[in-house]
Amino acid sequence: MAESMKNKGKFRILVINPGSTSTKTALFEGDKEVYQEELKHSMEELKPFSSLIDQCDFRKSLILKSLEKNGYSLNDLDCLVARGGLLRPIPSGTYQVNPKMLQDLNQGTYGIHASNLGAILGQALAEPNGLPVFVVDPVVVDELEEEARLSGLPEITRKSVFHALNHKAVARTAAREMGRNYEDTNLIVAHLGGGITVGAHRKGKVVEVNNGLIGEGPIAPTRSGGLPVLDVIELALSGRYSRDELRKKVTSQGGITAYLGTSDMLEIENRVKQGDSKATLVYRTMAYQIAREIGACAAVLEGKVDAILITGGLARDSEFVKLIARKVGFIAPIKIYPGGDEMKALADGALAVLNGIETIKEY
Repeated sequence: MAESMKNKGKFRILVINPGSTSTKTALFEGDKEVYQEELKHSMEELKPFSSLIDQCDFRKSLILKSLEKNGYSLNDLDCLVARGGLLRPIPSGTYQVNPKMLQDLNQGTYGIHASNLGAILGQALAEPNGLPVFVVDPVVVDELEEEARLSGLPEITRKSVFHALNHKAVARTAAREMGRNYEDTNLIVAHLGGGITVGAHRKGKVVEVNNGLIGEGPIAPTRSGGLPVLDVIELALSGRYSRDELRKKVTSQGGITAYLGTSDMLEIENRVKQGDSKATLVYRTMAYQIAREIGACAAVLEGKVDAILITGGLARDSEFVKLIARKVGFIAPIKIYPGGDEMKALADGALAVLNGIETIKEY
């Protein structure tokens, strides 16, 4: 087994990022990735488990096997860091997992999502060795301005749920590339994936962002985006759909999927290239609505925008990015960050507190 690296100024960090049918894991030594592996889980393997939380021991055993296969054990680690789940609204930062956090995740107090397993898995692995476990910038990071919280009805308050981890990571990267601190810049970040979130970052805080979990904002590959409210009410009361069916239409079967029957954007891209008029219209509509959301964020920042950052899987499609850039390029320079390295962002968050650069926050 490799010797601990604490005394060499480096830390060994195991990163855990659970999804609905996979668990990504990676080992970092300082800021260098040693290995990364995606552990896939078939529907047959997951079928015996009645709930998401029941999968913990199954996924834990696979992580341990992966660690061993790559020549390491829990004894070689200095800490674990996991993707944060649906928690109460919290400021950006790195949080040490504690009993209150685990209680909220286990009970699904603020919702049930595969990412809830991150901290639970981390704690289960770390407990025998007394290792610290962290989560970094979970999706519930909330830095909204007070004006951004009012919805138009007192019974409904707007919530901050977005791709906070990648938003913050690319924003800090862009600021460094510009020779500035994130806290001294005004940026607009558009994360374009299965869900789409566009946020206004003012001096290190995301003061406005669409809620990507519930379908707010632009049309997306699997989400409806904002809808005409009265028409939604009529649909809900029509008797054609159950509550669960309507939720799925908005959050997982809407948008590109609803119009074109697939969320595979490579397939859509090919259909557009082949002259499919319906695919082209929907494709261009998504770009149009993303540009509109970027423009709204520019208004929030009073036109003082240092850069527009486009990230996520769809940022790999240069033609799609051009459609957006054509409409918003007048606002500020555009920087492209294809994909999104969540594993590195998680490791960096843990490393910052281990090196004393940032303070650990308490949930």
